[in-house]
Amino acid sequence: MKNNKLANKLDQFLEIHQFKDYCPNGLQIEGREDVKKIITGVTACQALIDAAIAENADAVVVHHGFFWKGENEAIVGMKYNRIKALIENGINLYAYHLPLDVHPELGNNAQLAKLLQITDRRPLEPWDKRSVGRVGKFEQALSAQQLSERIESALSRKPLHINGGKKEIKSVAWCTGGGQDYINIAAEQGIDAFISGEISERTVHIAREMGIHYFAAGHHATERYGVQALGQWLNDELELDVTYIDIDNPV
Repeated sequence: MKNNKLANKLDQFLEIHQFKDYCPNGLQIEGREDVKKIITGVTACQALIDAAIAENADAVVVHHGFFWKGENEAIVGMKYNRIKALIENGINLYAYHLPLDVHPELGNNAQLAKLLQITDRRPLEPWDKRSVGRVGKFEQALSAQQLSERIESALSRKPLHINGGKKEIKSVAWCTGGGQDYINIAAEQGIDAFISGEISERTVHIAREMGIHYFAAGHHATERYGVQALGQWLNDELELDVTYIDIDNPV
């Protein structure tokens, strides 16, 4: 498939023009025209790029790409090395941030909900159908310990739990990655627990004082699954050769 045709297919499927994001979504670095073999991963770090080179890939598809708002725009140092490696090896880089977080089937939030067996899913912000935060429930109420164990079993990573005081957890809100500040909206709605990837100092006090359990399950750990699901879609729908490579990240 031609690289620009693939970009159009992905852009349309993920509805990138519906989002105001912190980075450009779509084809970020142009490589060779024909794309047959694709490597997917969470972040376009040097280790993933090196793996794509070793696999003789034509493209890399990630959740975290380049050119974030507020960063130094100069292409020097680490950024130069990454971009240089992609260009020298003719590798296309496609990145999808918020569109991949909120896609109703393949998105990071949707995939995490499947892993944790969350049902009756809806936007956390009722006024925004594309809300990055989501809310749902468990079929049976869980203790905080049971939910911690479920998260650890699903993600192979023990979450950090901040006790919100409630004995049982029936309703739950979540936002993969760095979505800890959605905890306020969840707490105001009386939701029992909130799950995200990261945690801030203030998150601890909010959870304790507003009476909501908080689980920090890892930014990388919660966002591995959207790009894998997207890769499976590329394989099934477009018959492309796709391999996911996990670059370990403890955060």
